Amino acid sequence: MNGASRIVAVLGPTNTGKTHYAIERMLGHRTGVIGLPLRLLAREVYDKIVAIRGPSVVALVTGEERIVPPRTQYWVCTVEAMPEGMGTDFVAIDEIQLCADPERGHVFTDRLLRMRGTHETLFLGADTMRGPIAALVPQAQFARRERMSQLVYTGSKKISRMPPRSAIVGFSVENVYAIAELLRRQKGGAAVVMGALSPRTRNAQVALYQNGEVDYLVATDAIGMGLNLDVNHVAFSSLSKFDGRRMRPLAPNELAQIAGRAGRGMSDGTFGVTGEASPLDEGVAQAIMDSRFTPMKKLNWRNAALRFGSVDALIDSLEASPDNEHLVKARPADDLNALKSLAQVPEVAARASDGPSIRLLWDVCRIPDFRGISHAEHASLLESIFGHLHERGTIPEDFLARQIRRIDRTDGDIDALSKRLAYIRTWTYVAQRNGWVRDESHWRAETRAVEDRVSDALHECLTQRFVDRRTSVLLRRLKQKEALLAEVNDKGEVTVEGEFVGRLEGFRFIPDKSAQGTEAKALKSASLQALAPQFHLRADRFYNAPDTEIDFTDQGGLMWGEYAVGKLVAGAEPLKPMVEVFVDEAAGPEVEQKVQRRLQHFIDRKIAALFEPLLNLSRDEELTGLAKGFAFRMVEALGILPRAGVAQEVKDLDQDARGALRKHGIRFGQFTIFMPLLLKPAPTRLRLVLWALANGLQEFPEAPPPGLVTVPVAKGAPEGYDTMCGYRNAGERSIRIDMLERLADMLRAEDSRGGFEAKADMLSITGMTLEQFADLMQGLGYKAERGERTKIKPAQPTEQPPAATAEAPAETAEAEAQSDLAVAAEAPAEATDSTEAEAEAKAADPASDEPEVEVFYTFTWGRQANRGPRGDQRQGRSKPGGKPRDGRGKPQGKKGGKPQGAKTFSSRPPKKEKAIDPDNPFAAALMGLKDGN
Repeated sequence: MNGASRIVAVLGPTNTGKTHYAIERMLGHRTGVIGLPLRLLAREVYDKIVAIRGPSVVALVTGEERIVPPRTQYWVCTVEAMPEGMGTDFVAIDEIQLCADPERGHVFTDRLLRMRGTHETLFLGADTMRGPIAALVPQAQFARRERMSQLVYTGSKKISRMPPRSAIVGFSVENVYAIAELLRRQKGGAAVVMGALSPRTRNAQVALYQNGEVDYLVATDAIGMGLNLDVNHVAFSSLSKFDGRRMRPLAPNELAQIAGRAGRGMSDGTFGVTGEASPLDEGVAQAIMDSRFTPMKKLNWRNAALRFGSVDALIDSLEASPDNEHLVKARPADDLNALKSLAQVPEVAARASDGPSIRLLWDVCRIPDFRGISHAEHASLLESIFGHLHERGTIPEDFLARQIRRIDRTDGDIDALSKRLAYIRTWTYVAQRNGWVRDESHWRAETRAVEDRVSDALHECLTQRFVDRRTSVLLRRLKQKEALLAEVNDKGEVTVEGEFVGRLEGFRFIPDKSAQGTEAKALKSASLQALAPQFHLRADRFYNAPDTEIDFTDQGGLMWGEYAVGKLVAGAEPLKPMVEVFVDEAAGPEVEQKVQRRLQHFIDRKIAALFEPLLNLSRDEELTGLAKGFAFRMVEALGILPRAGVAQEVKDLDQDARGALRKHGIRFGQFTIFMPLLLKPAPTRLRLVLWALANGLQEFPEAPPPGLVTVPVAKGAPEGYDTMCGYRNAGERSIRIDMLERLADMLRAEDSRGGFEAKADMLSITGMTLEQFADLMQGLGYKAERGERTKIKPAQPTEQPPAATAEAPAETAEAEAQSDLAVAAEAPAEATDSTEAEAEAKAADPASDEPEVEVFYTFTWGRQANRGPRGDQRQGRSKPGGKPRDGRGKPQGKKGGKPQGAKTFSSRPPKKEKAIDPDNPFAAALMGLKDGN
């Protein structure tokens, strides 16, 4: 060894160009050897150098591949296969930090301590090796290289949201296959790269990824060892791995080695986690981004000065402990375990009786356990190989042919092909050893041919299982900016390049459900891009569509025909809702904005038409003072206010203010202040939606069926629901507020203190039976006392209905004219049947003269003082300490006056008939009745 040779440790994170630098330095010397951690990487570097210098001067030596031209100058090897004692000008060891690896670390440590180039030696690896190298190789110089691009942590992402050009890393074959299967269903497919694959299979899979047939790569941590791929993002599906003995968490520097594959050259990269992997600790993520890791203290070491005097001496020398504080004895490797097992076999022990035999035994024990079946199975195979070599000097050709023949099959699934590939790797390794077979060239070519056939079959099987050709081709054509022909028929069915891919519902694409096993989300993504022109055409047609084609649902949805195209969301004011559209992102912002504008125009016009009286009220600049404030309350309440809640405000309004408000159609009822025009079904339906939006309800209550005077009380409905429907809850049923005000007009003429009975017109306008009416009255605050009495038959069948009393409102009298027909029409069928049955019974039995009994209710005002049916008026009862009042709330006179409830006569002229209230929604009908009289 030349003591003046230059030793340099080139340290730094990934993507610093260290391997490229080593290749340049080696080609600057006459001869050189470079050791790499993986045969896949060795093949990649070999191809690069061959492209520069030609195949005649470059050798490739791995455990399973040996290409050595006669005029070799440059050797590209795996670290384990590096030839010793050649005296080349240049030596380089890549990924030198693997000195700390528990499985292979002792091999890298041996190269660090003993392998040198006569002119130059390079150690390439992580900056964590600076301390051990400085201690073990004092003459070494150090060169720090910075990463050429930035590496950024992006947290956790679902696999379905993984960006293109991503590599997802798993740490078991099962995990890799599961992720690849998921990507096939969601993204069109993925390439698979594992260390156990042959270079041929690996290269074929990488080609799928590199040429863009698929945008995703699923790999083991093998990609962390210098494999240069076009990867923008690396995602870890797990943060722990099985190291041959136990599951252990990956160290930050190990994560960084893999994450560093993202972003090559000057292109930045990102890394994160996915699947069941928990997000990285903030400190760990920052350490990876900054390439700051705990320096290595100990390197794995195994004694290289082996003694072959006996098997026991060989084992003792392999188990020797280091005498340096920076070295730690490596745990027993597979080769040492195999040696110990074979040493217990009497026949093997008898054969290994001298130095050459023991060396041969050790060489056989160093055959890697590619099959991974079991330790005993591997030891049995090694015993058979050692027996043949020791007895005959070579492995019999018929024995080798039988082993290879059993493997030379391309049928079966991925697992079967993977096992055959592992088996052939064993015999490929055997054929590469000098002197172990008679015709080395033949068997090397034969094993290589079988490996190639099995590799090709495995590649096809992997591609067939994990790549959807149809979807991947579609995605590739989109990526290459090729125009795809998309068509949408009148039923909304979408075809791309003649293939049915889904349905266009409004402005959202619904992929074909039957395609979930092959296309799924990848097909949807490609189809949406192909549908871009269709989205624009449909948006133009929608924008010019009349309002009659658009509607809103009771839940705030916005429909275009049968398709949902958006929904209403709360705005700054109840009458100014906003719109959220349902438009696929691929349609583009222009389509989204056009749909949003059209829907906003629709709902604004709908509100303007249905709430015109309310909007006019809000814009009336002539309203001032209390009237303006009350108008604001009405607008805020969407046109309906329970009087009890604003009693004082109503009381404070003078006649001018009330008159100004009445001009806008506001009716001041005894129970409710409302706008009759807003009680129609269409405004009511929209009002409920706007009210639910303003109150943030998750589920919007529906409007009652139109045309009903009373409806059952909605159980569990939110507070205020009955008011927004235009009803008031009273007992078990709710009554429409305009009908309630008509009823209140009738009740005003009754003696609420002394008691009164329900009149026929009261039952008529409510459409209720007597029992239902009693429950309603109790809900309004009255007491209902049930009684029975003998029914008095009318003296004259042709008796005219009683005229309205002078005190009753004219509206009530007029309403009676039409109530009889309503009562007859709405009377329960059971009552009619009962009456007829009774008549027949009496006709059959003339002697029966029992009097008929009828049920009646007496109603009296039941609430406490200051709680009349009209919030700010006390009617039907006396104020404590005040004058008694009659049934209309008028003072009765001094104590001892006329009895309450008795009929009185006066010489004063009769009161002028009360004009019909223009606020009454039945005013036109009543006027017609009067004219008819």
